Amino acid sequence: MTAPHPQPCWTPDPATAAGSRIADFGRWLVHYRDDAATGIDPADYAALHRWSVTDLEGFWGAAWEYFDIDAETPYEQVLAEETMPGARWFTGATLNYAHHALRSLRADEPAIIALDETGCGYDVTGGRLRAQVASVAATLRDLGIGKGDRVVGYLPNTPHAIVAFLAAASLGAVWSVCGQDYAPRAAADRFAQLEPTVLVTADGYLFNGTTHDRRDAALELARALPTLKATLLVGHVGLPWSSQPYPSLVVPWEDAATRDEELRCTPVPFDHPLWILFSSGTTGLPKGIVQGHGGILLEHLKILGLHSDLGPGDRLLWYTTTHWMMWNLVVSTLLTGATTCTYDGSPAPSARPDIVWELAARHRVTVFGTSPQYLLGMAKFGIDPSVHDLSAIRAVGCTGSALPASAYPWVRDHVGAHVQLASTSGGTDVASGFAGSAATTPVWAGELSAPNLGVALAAYDSEGMPVTDRVGELVVTRPMPSMPLYFWNDPDGTRYRDAYFTTYPGVWRHGDWITLTSYGSVIVHGRSDSTLNRNGVRLGSGDIHDVVEKLPEIAEALVIGAEEPDGGYWMPLFVVLAEGAVLDDDLSGRIRDAVRTGVSPRHVPDEILAVPGIPHTRTGKKLEVPVKRLLQGAPLAQVVNPGAVDTPDLIDYFVRLGAERRAARSASHA
Repeated sequence: MTAPHPQPCWTPDPATAAGSRIADFGRWLVHYRDDAATGIDPADYAALHRWSVTDLEGFWGAAWEYFDIDAETPYEQVLAEETMPGARWFTGATLNYAHHALRSLRADEPAIIALDETGCGYDVTGGRLRAQVASVAATLRDLGIGKGDRVVGYLPNTPHAIVAFLAAASLGAVWSVCGQDYAPRAAADRFAQLEPTVLVTADGYLFNGTTHDRRDAALELARALPTLKATLLVGHVGLPWSSQPYPSLVVPWEDAATRDEELRCTPVPFDHPLWILFSSGTTGLPKGIVQGHGGILLEHLKILGLHSDLGPGDRLLWYTTTHWMMWNLVVSTLLTGATTCTYDGSPAPSARPDIVWELAARHRVTVFGTSPQYLLGMAKFGIDPSVHDLSAIRAVGCTGSALPASAYPWVRDHVGAHVQLASTSGGTDVASGFAGSAATTPVWAGELSAPNLGVALAAYDSEGMPVTDRVGELVVTRPMPSMPLYFWNDPDGTRYRDAYFTTYPGVWRHGDWITLTSYGSVIVHGRSDSTLNRNGVRLGSGDIHDVVEKLPEIAEALVIGAEEPDGGYWMPLFVVLAEGAVLDDDLSGRIRDAVRTGVSPRHVPDEILAVPGIPHTRTGKKLEVPVKRLLQGAPLAQVVNPGAVDTPDLIDYFVRLGAERRAARSASHA
């Protein structure tokens, strides 16, 4: 006898769901695309999803038509070749992403609202944004920039980054950006691979009450990029630029962005490179992931327009940095005609830890986006966003890691019972999501509502067979338009194939453990390469992190399972203690009880160790596998690039810890 399905913690209001863009898309399919969507109930998300992955050409062709893609030359075939890697989408079409981002702007209405942690801000109207993009594009054109040239940004999350990106894209140049919290060497590890022609950089950024001066860092980075023809200098925090000479022509932003020019967007093929995102770079040089104009245009219109229900009149505020793929989605909000917000600063500065909620209320934000750690931190430290008027928010998006079930009632009680908490899971690799929510889907606490439209998501067991209601490898069995065109400097595609397609040839393996439930939801358990496997019983590390981090004494936790040379298996739990907490026998016992009762008695940790911190990638992901390998004795140079770590000193701590443990084991066996 099977267990009954759990009840959702949130269900959509019928009238609101019926008025959503995804419902409108369903009705449009029935009335105008009968050939493609015969028998689909517009209100039935599961049926719509089944059709979208069964008939890829029908679905993506319908998305092209519904969103009125403005191609200079029409496409010949939606999907000319269905292979992974190597799918060929919308062959023959020429278009430009920047044209679509700017075409729906209202001249006198805000296109961007620029915000920061001080509470200050300003609007960039649609007319002003278009004029600035045209001006910077003309400046780049005068510098000789054209199709295929690389323009890179060393910038905080401000409108300058959006303007520079759209200007480059309008010319068919290729964009890449990282935040200024990256050291110059770490930024150069990324950008030098691209041989860029122009660098756009700022004088500094804000974070937690401090103005961080990055003028010397910008100069050091420019000197590490020998292919530069020019550097555009943005005065964001008001610091005077150094008189030290740059290795190339210097153009002040005020000169580049204030010319009176006409915007001209260059049509490019559907698969022409738009931007290059980078892997975390925890091992070796970061890999440059190249994505195209057309694939990103369609995928982002789908996920923002249909799943996030964004359109004219909406406002999105999603906390991100420029080197996280969520920045790219923040920019793509413009495709839908909605207003997007940039934010420079800490998400929870000491002086005003609820400032982002305050800004969301002040600017009547309709979709608010953040990370699980932010929501959990708000709950743990007793911050109540409901003191602000959040009535305009209809959805809170959350991504970056698995969101534990405890966050769902907190959002209901402190943000609003009407608010949909839309947890999503995806990756830089596709600059989008594999699973999430829509205005027509219910929400189950701790789960993602459903696979996204157009994503042929499956969970594979160890034999490569699809499973339901069991943990399996996250795979995508049919291509998506936003999958990488290729990796940079990977001429024969070996690194690209090795990254996703060697385990299951022709099928994308992402590296996460998931469960696809029989009632349609998706549960994310964590990275499959950091799986705990004690006595053959596998468990995602995230399951343990979730229960341990609920304890008020624990600020953060990291569990690893390390195979040992003698065949043993060591499973320590590292904890960062909250201020004033002590790891005594009582707390250790409560941690073990929490794991035993909340997760699995088979996965109670062997040891619980208090540590000064947990190392993360620059985008906030815990470095589970690198820590495991360091504790096993792998050489640092083969395991992790310290420049890709948020707190490099913590890597040294775990290197020493591993050496001490190995020495102790050797002494005990002597």
